[in-house]
Amino acid sequence: MTYTLKNDRITVQVAGTGGELRSIRTADGTEYLWQPDPAFWVRQAPHLFPFVGRLMEGRYLLDGESYELGCHGFFRDQELTLLEQTGESVLLGLTENQGTLAVYPRPFRVRLGYRLAESRVEILFQVENTGEKPMAFGYGGHPGFFVPLEEGLAFEDYCLDFGESCQPLQVGMSDACFIQGPDTPYPLTENRYLPLTHDLFDRDAIILKNTPSVVTLRSRKGRRGVTVSYPGMPYLGIWHKPKAAAPYVCLEPWVSLPGRQDVIEDFGEKPDLVRLAPGEVYENRWSIQVF
Repeated sequence: MTYTLKNDRITVQVAGTGGELRSIRTADGTEYLWQPDPAFWVRQAPHLFPFVGRLMEGRYLLDGESYELGCHGFFRDQELTLLEQTGESVLLGLTENQGTLAVYPRPFRVRLGYRLAESRVEILFQVENTGEKPMAFGYGGHPGFFVPLEEGLAFEDYCLDFGESCQPLQVGMSDACFIQGPDTPYPLTENRYLPLTHDLFDRDAIILKNTPSVVTLRSRKGRRGVTVSYPGMPYLGIWHKPKAAAPYVCLEPWVSLPGRQDVIEDFGEKPDLVRLAPGEVYENRWSIQVF
């Protein structure tokens, strides 16, 4: 099932599977969202829940038991239920099922909403703990965008613009994409711009912290770009397929981090996870604006 949202600026398509964005197209027909290509990446904009990234040995501990959980969790592959829809908004839902309980033994209710506001897609991700035990989880977005966005431009003509002077730290990662440390300063051009080159991703994703809560993909040679705003998300993942001239970049706001190298994580103790007591609700709002 695909849901279509439309106003006079943009048309957006959302899949029922994982609530994943399928298209962000402006009125002149320009597509901003990456379209699947097996040569580079078959997904487009998955939501990462209840964990972001990889777990050592693909497993974790909870309540003294060991559970297997794949990279980025299970939400992206679940069929969501339609709760509400208008011409410019849609609200989808997921509750626990036999498959999710086998890998994450917590009852929950997730609501994923999209709403158009001019050329902006506003995103709501809400988690309610419907069980009788505390729950801990991670969450992140993973949207990919075409680069270049205009004919005549190259990937290297683009940069990420943080909008103000800042001094990010790069989270230290092992070659196997686990947290290993140390975190190190990540130099920006003019303390604001991160120029894009394909070899940035030869060791997989770049994970930054201490950035402003907004980043813009743009080129000084062009007029089209994308701004991702992520208040309440302390980490930004930047990625495309490693060691490839992939014509896209993913801008991934994250609440939490992947697992640590050589550590089987205990969800009851991992400090960056969101924690909810029974009956509590977590809500995260972020947005994607195209221009």
